Amino acid sequence: MSKELFISSAQEGDRIALVSERRLVEYQVQNNSNKFNVGDVYLGTVRKIVPGLNAAFIDIGFEKDAFLHYFDLGPKLKSLQKYTDQVLHSPSSVSPRLAKFRQEQEIPKDGKISQVLTRNQPILVQVVKEPISSKGPRLSCEISLAGRYIVLVPFSNGVTVSKRVTDKTERQRLVRLLTSIKPENFGIIIRTVAEGKEVAELDADLRSLVKTWEDGFAALKVSKPRDLIIGEQDKTSSILRDTLNGSFDAITVDKKEVYDDIKAYLKKIAPDKEKILKLHQGKIKLFEASDIEKQIKTLFGKSVSLPGGGYLIIEHTEALHVIDVNSGNKSISESNQEETALYTNIEAVKEVARQLRLRDMGGIIVVDFIDMKKAENRKVIYERMKLEMKDDRSKFVVLPISRFGLIQITRERVRPQTNITTLEVCPTCGGTGKINASIAVTDQIENHLDVVLTKQNEKKVTIIVHPFVHSFFTIGFPSKRLKWFFKYGKWIKLFKDSSFGVTEYKFLNAMNDDIDLETKTKKEFVFDAKAEEIEVEEEEEA
Repeated sequence: MSKELFISSAQEGDRIALVSERRLVEYQVQNNSNKFNVGDVYLGTVRKIVPGLNAAFIDIGFEKDAFLHYFDLGPKLKSLQKYTDQVLHSPSSVSPRLAKFRQEQEIPKDGKISQVLTRNQPILVQVVKEPISSKGPRLSCEISLAGRYIVLVPFSNGVTVSKRVTDKTERQRLVRLLTSIKPENFGIIIRTVAEGKEVAELDADLRSLVKTWEDGFAALKVSKPRDLIIGEQDKTSSILRDTLNGSFDAITVDKKEVYDDIKAYLKKIAPDKEKILKLHQGKIKLFEASDIEKQIKTLFGKSVSLPGGGYLIIEHTEALHVIDVNSGNKSISESNQEETALYTNIEAVKEVARQLRLRDMGGIIVVDFIDMKKAENRKVIYERMKLEMKDDRSKFVVLPISRFGLIQITRERVRPQTNITTLEVCPTCGGTGKINASIAVTDQIENHLDVVLTKQNEKKVTIIVHPFVHSFFTIGFPSKRLKWFFKYGKWIKLFKDSSFGVTEYKFLNAMNDDIDLETKTKKEFVFDAKAEEIEVEEEEEA
């Protein structure tokens, strides 16, 4: 299964799209102003202890205090607290390597938070859930640093392997290798992608994570409350770290700085993948050229179509998400009703799994499939649902389909759901419901083109338009564009952009800079008006 990653950069942030078999499966927006990402480690301050919740509220700089439950403190809390205090008050007495660090007794699993935390106490915490809606971040004191092949866990000593590595011999080999090279007082979780890797690659990943921990130690020595101690990688690098494998065909970006950053990161984690990195330099925007823009427009609405004629209706509430499967215009006669239901439900399963990843829907999801009478058919849908979700990077649980045709899914929610507004405001009327005749846009474009070529003497002109307008100018023989060639002796490049409104268009010169049509045409109109006045005056004098 081929995979492609597209990264489109803008001043306000990056848009990241993961495409599998030319179908969009993940879409994320990375805002440059975003803070408190999953994985970030902060020096916080205990603001309030709530015995009734067995939790505390921690100040890490967000407008609302972050939430820390007793169960998220971790058994090694006292060791973490001892280490933090020593680094803050006597850094020379402790080493970042933890080799000679004497760990404290573990806290009880069923203890009370008031017994281990006090108000205004400094505490080292990690973000495990980003701020969502009106809630602040959720925190943990079990610090972990994720790498390409392993996860490094300070103040632990165990070595565990991902459950997805099923080969017993391979599991034993990985445990043996990592046990022999891991530093003292550091635990390790071996990730699925480590399967089959040699000790040199695992050791390089381990050294990189230890270096990250040492950098955090240096930052903690001079830190103040609310300071970021260890920052998680950006979403682009984290996606590459978690998903990059042999099935990746291409990584395409449209900004040179991002290209250089990713190239350096690939060189570090997967040198053999450097050759699949590409820099998009075309005049058409990256997401438009790769057909992603169109998929975004059609996949984030309330209704999502299925290939066989059925469709999904997706509703969101505060407590859960509801997805209703409908057969649409497919035949539902008595003789094949069960087959129709099964066929549509199988199609729906694939799309539901994609929508969960695409919109990053978390919490409780209830899917209402079309009713099926046969128990074996309901089992098929259940098994197919688990199969389609196996590539999901978020933790999830799928319950068997009920007698009423419902499947209940819980999916880990660690960041706000991705929402895209698919209802467009008319660019001409601004939502008032009244526009100038849209059919006149073609005449406006031709008038502008005449001015640009004959009055402004532009040598090369590119026009970007809505796909409908593009078809109007290019389809047929002779097409409008061909007639332009005969008239001006120049071939006009036409590109379509589905993000444009029907009445929107843009002219570019040979340097790919925008041509200011409004200013230039106003000058032309003034010139023409003055010329007309002179002609009238000459006629009157005659």
